[in-house]
Amino acid sequence: MSGVNSFSVSGYGPRRAGWTRVFARDSLARRLDWPILLAATALSLIGSLLVYSATRNRTEINQGDPYYFLIRHLMNTGIGFALMIGTIWLGHKTLRTAVPILYGVSVFMILLVLTPLGETINGQRNWLVLGGLSLQPAEFIKITIILGMAMLLATRVDAGDKPYPDHRTVVQALGLAAVPMVIVLLMPDLGTIMVAVVIVLGVLLSSGASNRWVFGLIGTGALGAVAAWRLQVLDEYQINRFAAFANPELDPAGVGYNTNQARIAIGSGGLFGTGLGHGSQTTGQFVPEQQTDFVFTVAGEELGFVGAGLILLLLGVIMWRACRIARETTELYGTIVAAGIIAWFAFQSFENVGMTLGIMPVAGLPLPFVSYGGSSMFAVWVAIGLLQSIRVQRPMSA
Repeated sequence: MSGVNSFSVSGYGPRRAGWTRVFARDSLARRLDWPILLAATALSLIGSLLVYSATRNRTEINQGDPYYFLIRHLMNTGIGFALMIGTIWLGHKTLRTAVPILYGVSVFMILLVLTPLGETINGQRNWLVLGGLSLQPAEFIKITIILGMAMLLATRVDAGDKPYPDHRTVVQALGLAAVPMVIVLLMPDLGTIMVAVVIVLGVLLSSGASNRWVFGLIGTGALGAVAAWRLQVLDEYQINRFAAFANPELDPAGVGYNTNQARIAIGSGGLFGTGLGHGSQTTGQFVPEQQTDFVFTVAGEELGFVGAGLILLLLGVIMWRACRIARETTELYGTIVAAGIIAWFAFQSFENVGMTLGIMPVAGLPLPFVSYGGSSMFAVWVAIGLLQSIRVQRPMSA
């Protein structure tokens, strides 16, 4: 009774105490990074409008329903948001202990892609079809590589045994990343490999490992690219994409068609665009894959420079807040995870927008949060959940 009386004297009943906890300084709501959450949500909603505009008249793919892709994009966003909440609830520290399981499942799933369960879509055998569900397991490999490398590189440093990862630990981390990357290369999925390489570099730079490893990897990557070209590891269409990037006039009606049409669409938008649903390039279906890889062309044509700039601004907000989270955390593991996500989002965004402008080769990478696609949407929202978890679980004094 004394406990109850002292609680009552303080002036708080159970209901009022609950509201006090919600708005307390150390509550979950106060600890969340709201700018990054709002920016990601805004990008997903803008993406839904762009996807709708790009697919509403395409009866050959929307099954006669103009809202087919819009509804699914919003559903994917909702599932992704739920995955983010689940990630925050579990916490990045809990997931750290589950990395071996997550790694094994991820590698097993991309191996299944090479079996009869795998499906080839748009020239890439990177889809896994299970019943009526289609997944791209390679999207989740990005998260697995980040968490796995962070676990290895930070273990002895966070324990206070070493000030930075030693060479043996770096070798182990690189080996962990190499296994799924080699499997993805066999598909071959060049876009995912490019992102994975940038993630590995970002992780190493943030871990405090010797810069000799970074320069060595860059040199090895350059030699590997030459070897892949010489040994014809890449498919012919992928080699042609790089050739068209080097020489845009090489085959304007063939391999260079996508990029040329994309630049026409973006250039026709002007400052404020033609208006949603009124773009001649989009309505005329001149740009292939506008709901996925080339969704930025819809923004450039129908929303203009201002609308496309808003998308880039929102992506910039996510990068900025993620950098702040990486800087403020007091554990190396959290810093590495955040840095890996930054490298992933930054490069993939630059590559996607760059290929529509002709300053990067076409690599088949979606624009984070904006492009249509369940696997990509789920993966980026899990990444947002990891960033939020790192912020939520840091000491308030940090």
